[in-house]
Amino acid sequence: MARPPLHGSVIVPDWHETVEGKEYLACVLRKNRRRVFGLLERPVLPPSVAVDTASYKIFVSGKSGVGKTALVAKLAGLEVPVVHHETTGIQTTVVFWPAKLQASDRVVMFRFEFWDCGESALKKFDHMLPACKENADAFLFLFSFTDRSSFEDLPGQLARIASEAPRVVRMVIGSKFDQYMHTDVPERDLTAFRQTWELPLLRVKSVSGRRLADGRTLDGRAGLADTAHVLNGLAEQLWHQDQVAAGLLPNSPENTPG
Repeated sequence: MARPPLHGSVIVPDWHETVEGKEYLACVLRKNRRRVFGLLERPVLPPSVAVDTASYKIFVSGKSGVGKTALVAKLAGLEVPVVHHETTGIQTTVVFWPAKLQASDRVVMFRFEFWDCGESALKKFDHMLPACKENADAFLFLFSFTDRSSFEDLPGQLARIASEAPRVVRMVIGSKFDQYMHTDVPERDLTAFRQTWELPLLRVKSVSGRRLADGRTLDGRAGLADTAHVLNGLAEQLWHQDQVAAGLLPNSPENTPG
């Protein structure tokens, strides 16, 4: 697997907040609400801002209750479930995210297809895990800041899921960061994990974001701002991995976080 790039070395981090970035983001919004895309749908851009699309399959892995479904809902601009219900099978969700490349100033529309499967279904049906892993471009490994055992389970997950897929991007996400005051995972443990595994580690809040004036509808633009660090991080890791695989970039130590 390619070494992780430095944050901001591949994707312009705050481009989505610029005038140009907001013009592209308009295609995934409708009246400031997030648009929901089916597997065969895609955003429609005016000819003046037409871009190429890079598509990726992402398998979301983690213990039951860590917030896998909540994470995908938040990334897609949907309501985050208040009560936990085990995902009964495989659930797929498509999220589009435009980003600008540092090296070329080129804008690429990233299409992320998230695959979420309940832990019980994975244990009950032998074909579920192979289906989720097949042709996957990235694995997201989740733990909950309120569940110490989910953090301690990460090495086992990495060995079980990613050991036979060395070229697949791996990222770790800590969910329920909104409850960090009650964390069971102190910062020193996160630092030790990063030093040992050399993997990107991000944090997300597992609650719905701000709402529009009606008090009911989620604010789509605010939701994108809340999750931009995850979407940009995915885009950065996946694009870098593709460039290394194509021989366009060296897989060298200077590309790793210092």
